[in-house]
Amino acid sequence: MNSLRNSVKLIGRLGQDPEVKLLDTGNKVATFSLATSESYTTREGSKQEQTQWHNIVVWGNLAVVCEKYLKKGKEIAIDGHLAYHNWVDKNGIKHYSSEVVASELLFVGSNSESRK
Repeated sequence: MNSLRNSVKLIGRLGQDPEVKLLDTGNKVATFSLATSESYTTREGSKQEQTQWHNIVVWGNLAVVCEKYLKKGKEIAIDGHLAYHNWVDKNGIKHYSSEVVASELLFVGSNSESRK
């Protein structure tokens, strides 16, 4: 059951090309947004679609894969965990953010399916 703790699995499409940074340590980190959508039918019978946006962070060799192969619109599946951050800005305002730190990535759609 330990593998179920703080586990996230998502299938969606990239909202933009990954932003990849090379850190002073020589390690790479890639960040991008991932859109997941689900459809449902209202009580009145109309079909609705709801899209959620997720901030994704990928480290190391997997970030290199993202840099090389991922583009906006590409459909992927990720496995990872949630990470939360908070900070106080120079005006004393507290900010919160959350992200999914991906540990595995799978290409779902074909290259021709990628939306531009």
